Amino acid sequence: MSSTAEQESATPLPEHAEGDPEGAGTRTTPRAADSPPVWPGAPVPLGARFRTGPGGVTGTNFALWAGGAEAVDLCLFDDDGHETRVTLTELTHEVWHGFVPGVRPGRRYGYRVHGRWDPWTGARWNPAKLLLDPYARAVDGEFALPPEVYGHVRDWPQQHVADTVRDDRDSAPYVPKGVVVQDEDDWADDQRPKTPWADSVIYELHVRGFTRRHPGVPPELRGTYAGLAHPAAIDHLVKLGVTAVELLPVHQFAHEDHLLRRGLRNYWGYNSIGYFAPHAAYASAGTTGGQVGEFKRMVRALHAAGIEVILDVVYNHTAEAGELGPTLSLKGIDNRGYYRLQEDARRYADYTGCGNTLHVVQPHVLRLITDSLRYWVTEMGVDGFRFDLAAALARSMHDVDMLSPFLAVIAQDPVLRRVKLIAEPWDVGSGGYQVGAFPPLWTEWNDRYRGAVRDFWRGALPDVREMGYRLSGSSDLYAWGGRRPYASVNFVTAHDGYTLRDLVSYERKHNEANGEGNRDGSDDNRSWNCGTEGETADEDVLALRRRQLRNLMTTLLLSTGVPMLVAGDEMGRTQGGNNNAYCQDNETSWVDWGLLDEPGWRDLFELTARLIELRHRHPVLRRRAFFSGRARSADGIRDLAWFTARGEEMTAADWYAPASTLGMYLSGRDIPGRDERGEPVVDDSFLAVLHAGGEPVVFTLPGVPWAERYEVVVDTSHERQGEAAELLAGAEVSVPARTVLLLKVRS
Repeated sequence: MSSTAEQESATPLPEHAEGDPEGAGTRTTPRAADSPPVWPGAPVPLGARFRTGPGGVTGTNFALWAGGAEAVDLCLFDDDGHETRVTLTELTHEVWHGFVPGVRPGRRYGYRVHGRWDPWTGARWNPAKLLLDPYARAVDGEFALPPEVYGHVRDWPQQHVADTVRDDRDSAPYVPKGVVVQDEDDWADDQRPKTPWADSVIYELHVRGFTRRHPGVPPELRGTYAGLAHPAAIDHLVKLGVTAVELLPVHQFAHEDHLLRRGLRNYWGYNSIGYFAPHAAYASAGTTGGQVGEFKRMVRALHAAGIEVILDVVYNHTAEAGELGPTLSLKGIDNRGYYRLQEDARRYADYTGCGNTLHVVQPHVLRLITDSLRYWVTEMGVDGFRFDLAAALARSMHDVDMLSPFLAVIAQDPVLRRVKLIAEPWDVGSGGYQVGAFPPLWTEWNDRYRGAVRDFWRGALPDVREMGYRLSGSSDLYAWGGRRPYASVNFVTAHDGYTLRDLVSYERKHNEANGEGNRDGSDDNRSWNCGTEGETADEDVLALRRRQLRNLMTTLLLSTGVPMLVAGDEMGRTQGGNNNAYCQDNETSWVDWGLLDEPGWRDLFELTARLIELRHRHPVLRRRAFFSGRARSADGIRDLAWFTARGEEMTAADWYAPASTLGMYLSGRDIPGRDERGEPVVDDSFLAVLHAGGEPVVFTLPGVPWAERYEVVVDTSHERQGEAAELLAGAEVSVPARTVLLLKVRS
């Protein structure tokens, strides 16, 4: 702690028990005698940018939007932690700015922002709190959240007014600092894969958890960006055949206070505080700027392997929580300008379940988000984004609005409209569930697909109508406004919930290790434990579970739309029944690579890779347009046809009747569109038979004109796929209980 900070520290007095509208304690007005000169500089770009200034002098330009502030101090820290403060006197369009000669890359910094302390009107300025630059491109240090980092007195006896009592203790010793970063790298040698949406297979993974236990990655690189870039990690992705990795949040994030008090940490990272900075804890190259170059090298390595990088981003809320949360950045810069507040401006409008919601309607907030997105595309090389709780971003003043400023800006932005955009199409507010409602530029996580597939394979669907829609691209949700089948990102599991193995092993969540009395996590898991809860030595139960895993994986990869897998599901990763492992930064969440040495799980990996390769090879499995269901030739064959177990085309009555068996015929000769040379797209035709019943069923294979013969491509009743067998059209085939048969049509 610097000497000036010691002089400014003040503890609120007990007589302020009911709050102090004038602000408790003394106002901080520091000035250091050894302050460096500060030149006017420029208001753009925002953030800290090292450059050559007037007269060829090198230094850093600092610019901070702080609309309602009265003054802004730039705080520079040397290697010993000594703080030097300079006042930014230039104010242009609500941006405080200045150029400081001699400040070079690697220098740590933060801000202290002066203004009124009046929580009743939403004003929460407190210059005793060192604030992280929202545009900081690297962050050094970690948020520990002691009482000093709260703008109010966190432990005030009367908690109902605690947020109104200002805490004047200096937070600088306890918070991370931004880092000035060298601008470099124009990506001239990078080759983006630019995989078309219809050809994409997404693999959701956690940067740390994916390599933390990988035996082929050097120990010092495990759990880092460099670890993910290592050939041993990339080799697995290439063998599997995925086209994109979707990284759980890599923006700098903070751990919640309630987790730190229980000795836990936020593992998933949905608690962002720095939208331009790669999370420092995932870097092996140091945290004073090295994390930026390491992230770029990871992206380059993945691109070289033909794999795109999609970031899971959290722009709906920040780590500052509600009125009782810490003051880390935006709350202290301009609370009213950045966050949605209720009519009682002491309180935050919370559409996210995390305490606050960014006020995206505000131009400067929208600018922060879009500047961040463009930065990650143009300077960090990423290929797309998955937006957490995207409905919260699409809200205008209150309601979700598909003509909202956020969606409008994205639609016209020349950089962002060209990358992959995935919406998690809901939030926790009223009217927040918006599956199928996002505009044509967007794809969506389709949780109706997840629910239908889970219910079908556990025998809980009343009929097969829902399953038919989900298998064929969810036209009921997306066939409007020019949207295509790839608007549906199909998934059975995600980071949030059970792993695929746990889905067939547990019917009750087991989240005791989270320390919340097993109250956290969803109770609607739509899972089936195959007769025994949890781990078992019963070989019959284990064999059934592995078959169910093959059924679920095969269904996912045969469905029209964009499939998303979760890291480790292809080899039987388990979390021991924990369906909310957001705070389990340990073996519970990390991928167990030893599973590949076990024959049963290795077989699952081989089947998954085979299915993905089959998908890549056959355009009929990754259509770019919805099925018409109409015959285009005299023989009556349609691009999509549905069959009962009797081998007859389904009638309207069949769709409404209870059933556990469904036959789906995909015609390869009726694929709309043309290839890159303008030629018609022609492929093999397939018949998929999905049987979820607990007893075998006799299925009559459709005869002429649909087929003369069939070749068995996949049979999930077997652990390993054997030699291709041929079956005659019209034959009655005994399909084992709980099995998928994929048959290629032979004429």
